[in-house]
Amino acid sequence: MAAPGPGEYFSVGSHVSCLTCLGQRLQGEVVAFDYQSKMLTLKCASSSGKPNLNDVILINLAYVSDVDIINDRTETPPPLASLNVSKLANRARSEKEDKLSQAYAISAGVSVEGQQLFQTIHKTIKDCKWQEKNIIVMDDVVISPPYQVENCKGKEGSALSHVRKIVEKHFRDLESQKSMQRSQAQQTQKDSTLSS
Repeated sequence: MAAPGPGEYFSVGSHVSCLTCLGQRLQGEVVAFDYQSKMLTLKCASSSGKPNLNDVILINLAYVSDVDIINDRTETPPPLASLNVSKLANRARSEKEDKLSQAYAISAGVSVEGQQLFQTIHKTIKDCKWQEKNIIVMDDVVISPPYQVENCKGKEGSALSHVRKIVEKHFRDLESQKSMQRSQAQQTQKDSTLSS
């Protein structure tokens, strides 16, 4: 495709169809266009087929052989939805803390089982952290290696009881997964023996 000339651009809200150099036809609504980098952003129907979702595709026009404007939008596009910046900042900070916690566990030499248990507990109770190789939950419960129910220590009460139930369920679910995988492997082995 010839690069857009000076002053040529795609209006936000316009519908376009692009043919890539690989022969793939992409069609959607223009969300953004950067003239200098020749990048076009399209909002397309969801590849999952769900009507309430959209795919967003970034297209480098240097790799497009043809662009057709299906419907050019001439009126001003609607204003962008406002973003809750503090909510986004809190989410980014929380994600960063989670990643740092995972990195700490790995660097401290915590077993994979311990890391998995920490993740399981953290899904239910956000107030959990590492202290060397121990998992500290709500500053009340300490779970030490090898991270079994009997390794949960703390003041008897609802917090300790709740954490023990989470640990118990975690290992029960883990064992259930392993036994299902074993039975599937055995079935596959039987099937391959029968077909031989």
